[in-house]
Amino acid sequence: MTATPLLAGVDAGTTRIRALLFEPDGTIAAEGSTPTPTVQPRPGWAHHEAEALWRATAEALRQATAKIDDPGRIRGIAVASVGEAAVPLDAKGEPTYHAIAWFDQRTVDEFAWLERTIGAEELFTLTGLNAKPIHGLNKLLWLKANEPDAYARTKSWLNIADYLAWRLSGVAATDYSIASRTLALDLRSLEWADDLLAEIGVPLSLFQPLRPSGARLGPVTNDAARQTGLPESCVVGVGGHDHILGALAAGAWQEGVVVNSLGTAEALLVALDRPIDGVELGRGGYSQGAIFVDRPGYYAVGGLITSGAAIEWFRGLLGGGISDAELIAEGEAAPPGSLGVCFLPHLRMASPPRPDAAARGAFLGLGTETGRGVLYRAVLEGIAFDARAILEGLLEFPGMPVVRSLRAIGGSTRNRLLMAIKAAVYDREITVAEMPETVSLAAAILGGLAAGVYTDFAGALAGIARRETVVTPEPGLASLYDRRFREVYCPACEALDPLHQAALAVDQADR
Repeated sequence: MTATPLLAGVDAGTTRIRALLFEPDGTIAAEGSTPTPTVQPRPGWAHHEAEALWRATAEALRQATAKIDDPGRIRGIAVASVGEAAVPLDAKGEPTYHAIAWFDQRTVDEFAWLERTIGAEELFTLTGLNAKPIHGLNKLLWLKANEPDAYARTKSWLNIADYLAWRLSGVAATDYSIASRTLALDLRSLEWADDLLAEIGVPLSLFQPLRPSGARLGPVTNDAARQTGLPESCVVGVGGHDHILGALAAGAWQEGVVVNSLGTAEALLVALDRPIDGVELGRGGYSQGAIFVDRPGYYAVGGLITSGAAIEWFRGLLGGGISDAELIAEGEAAPPGSLGVCFLPHLRMASPPRPDAAARGAFLGLGTETGRGVLYRAVLEGIAFDARAILEGLLEFPGMPVVRSLRAIGGSTRNRLLMAIKAAVYDREITVAEMPETVSLAAAILGGLAAGVYTDFAGALAGIARRETVVTPEPGLASLYDRRFREVYCPACEALDPLHQAALAVDQADR
């Protein structure tokens, strides 16, 4: 009797690297997890050492493979990762510099130069991206301007998912969802934007061949097998961007489905048949991108880059190791509306439809009666209000589908209070995937495609045993939150805009 195959999916996220082994029906067979190794040498800067990333990934895989009797059953693997970070490599495959983290802020000057040289609207028309300093091309330009020796030695630029797949298989490639976050992909031709790269003096040769997610790269190398516990017969497939792969596994490419992906950052994604023309979407702070598995697909997306990060920031301020469970219980005991306290969760910049790079977070309405539980609930309410503003702004554009259902995925869906608040703020049911590791599952399916376990993604997804919970708005809360959203949250964001700009100007003048 032939043993049932297993599939491995790696999710290299902002805070953790997860490696899960799945049965073909989506049942988890084993898992491993390690912290994402991140160095923060100064305020606003963060990076990953390439070798440390690989060691952490190998350790997570080793934890998972050690928990099963026969690792030889593992037939395929793919990697999902954050979307705006890459490892620069020399001709021998050695790193020439750190992998600058996706949320690193050092590239502001390079971004400003790129906007002046090419133009923000021209960049959006070409790439679909509302350009920001975090996008990959700005990091490459920073390396060119600030570390010229490292840049001169750089012969290839591997996004995090690409790099980890290369360490597993020895073959380099980039999928379309990761390429969509580089600011170097022509969204309509689905090819690298060679004219753009030539104009700014970046060699096209630095970028890897574009391949569909789920395409076969090759078997696991002997060295990778030794370090991870994977068999050399395991096939490595092309992976992709974590938010997009999670949305794909959650059914985002069904008509009228919006996927709310909740992690350190948060994204709201709507699938499209084709990119939307015009620059208005970009002016609102939204982006478009592509994913190619069985066929090309497109999406529009807006996000809050400090969603789960705001929760962790608040918890870290308290000290003493207070647990999430304790904070959730205290937040549930606080009244809806948080005694008038309002939180703006823009700890790095504002979200669409008001994308202000100078914006920062704020608490409003503090009083002597404001306790820890009230503040925590206000943080969750602020995150939910921001997500509603993002979604409503996105759906106003022509060409957007009518929303029939809202699905939520990601680690923050474990927070029952956040999900209850979100349902009330959206005033609609939210279908929550009970398996928060949807990103790893999507990566595993792609590994299964590469290995021939599945013939197509849709067929694989149809055979997955889905476990879902529906969160229904609590009666009475929707109207309360609607009024606070319209009369407090939105006006507060608008009123603070000039103060953020003034604070930035003063800070820059004082430096």
